[in-house]
Amino acid sequence: MPEPSFDPSDWEEGLIADMRAHRGRPSQGPLAGHPLLLMFATGAKTGERRRSILTYSVDGDDYIVAGTASGSPVTPAWVANIRANPQVVLEVANETIDATATIVDEGERPSLWDRHVEQLPWFADYPAQITDRVIPLVRLTRRGS
Repeated sequence: MPEPSFDPSDWEEGLIADMRAHRGRPSQGPLAGHPLLLMFATGAKTGERRRSILTYSVDGDDYIVAGTASGSPVTPAWVANIRANPQVVLEVANETIDATATIVDEGERPSLWDRHVEQLPWFADYPAQITDRVIPLVRLTRRGS
């Protein structure tokens, strides 16, 4: 008897539906209760619209996301996408926002990382897991503000 296959896109669609039903905080699964946003960016190579589900912290009016790729040694593709085209669209708590993504510079990064970890304590473990690269920290700023 063949093993059932796992389709990540089915899992993502279920997570997104749960997020939307609960204003950005899914009600079940490993991400239950966590603040999540959808970021739509333009693919650096393809020019196609790409969607990422990201955990975020808040710094003033900005959203902060980290390119941990769940502890992977490889920087997530969305980082290359925003470097190539920093204009993104966010869906946060059922609100659609035009935003600009900026990689946080090394001067601001340590204090902002500390604030990110204060809000999302499990991120404290990532630097020990990801030793071959600097985890990109990205500020998402509403355009027009």
